[in-house]
Amino acid sequence: MSRSLFDPIPAAPLRPPLAERMRPRTLSEVVGQEQVTGPEGFLAGCLARKQLPSLILWGPPGCGKTTLARLLARDLEQPFVAFSAVLGGVKQVREIVSAARDTERLDGKGTVLFVDEIHRFNRSQQDAFLPHVESGLIVLVGATTENPSFEVNAALLSRARVVVLEPIGEAPLRALVERAATDSERGLGLEIDPQAVEWVARAAQGDARRALNVLETAASLADERILPAHVERCLAGSGVRYDKAGDQHYDTVSAFIKSLRGSDPDAAIYYLACMLEGGEPPRFVARRMVIFASEDVGNADPMALEVALNVMRAVEFVGLPEARINLAQGVAYLALAPKSNASYAAINAALASVRERGALPVPAHLRNAPTKLMRELGHGEGYAYAHDSADGVNAQRHMPAELGDVRFYEPSARGFEVQLRQRLDALRALRGGDDPA
Repeated sequence: MSRSLFDPIPAAPLRPPLAERMRPRTLSEVVGQEQVTGPEGFLAGCLARKQLPSLILWGPPGCGKTTLARLLARDLEQPFVAFSAVLGGVKQVREIVSAARDTERLDGKGTVLFVDEIHRFNRSQQDAFLPHVESGLIVLVGATTENPSFEVNAALLSRARVVVLEPIGEAPLRALVERAATDSERGLGLEIDPQAVEWVARAAQGDARRALNVLETAASLADERILPAHVERCLAGSGVRYDKAGDQHYDTVSAFIKSLRGSDPDAAIYYLACMLEGGEPPRFVARRMVIFASEDVGNADPMALEVALNVMRAVEFVGLPEARINLAQGVAYLALAPKSNASYAAINAALASVRERGALPVPAHLRNAPTKLMRELGHGEGYAYAHDSADGVNAQRHMPAELGDVRFYEPSARGFEVQLRQRLDALRALRGGDDPA
């Protein structure tokens, strides 16, 4: 049949994005997760045993969670249904379960239900999966970027195996980028400069999808060879991947504090840079530094708290970007200061004592005596005014008698606390406590 001049021209079929075209077709094509996909890995073992338990795949974006779920279901020849917790709800889950029952009656097989971003379901919504996981009607494969310990029901966790996936390393990403660029069937069919490969792999920050998206955009600027300049144009203003509310936030803050505690200014300033570049409010960082100055430096260097407070004031007064310099100065000082957690340990020990025994009665000689009645009751009687003593101290006891010679504050043998230890030992001996020497 001849076509008229005015007949609509058939649209060319849309070609899927590069990340979809390069999606691994076998478990051996999955890169960067050899700890679970390799010969000794858990997922490879599932395929060998032809048995797939319910799983929670926990890992960062672009590490292969969806791909692994599809491959496992395909290789085990089980029906596969993908479902997003962002777009669907319990109603859709019921429809999927109903279809799974029909499949089980016809084929005798359970359905692999892949739930992307399962952490978006609240506790009661997650409960909807429980009876069907328990019966084996569905094999639940949940994917999450959030810590399952906090985001997935304990009952569901007890019925599933958590599989931890890592950000993909730069070496596997380089191999993936080079293959995607040069593959003429599924990839781009272009040459690529080795430096461009390196830049894409680094910019991806462990995310294979991001790497392939950057590569595809760079290819749209190139003719026959992808150059570093093409990649650079794609990366302008791309920023650092940083989750200010999730595990990455807590992990980075933890690394920051532990680097300070470990007296490593280089690492501490690096994690400071990660937080600032990722959009962490500088006020939050300064607040953590003020806490650290007392918790981990304490009286080993009393100036540390003053430095941290000055940094906090500078952050409020100056603001970013210049306040980064104030923060870095304070971080360097705190990292190199002598460390002592004696004050932190002292208040914790004292709180434990109060919680165990309550607030014991204050000794009578230390009580306030503003009225005649209180004086008649003996309040303040026998109190020795410290300034009347030659050295400003005397042998008077201040602790409730029930606690005896309990000690809460034990200065370290570091920094200024060496001098505090000597003075405290002398004072305790004067008050009749055990001589620590």
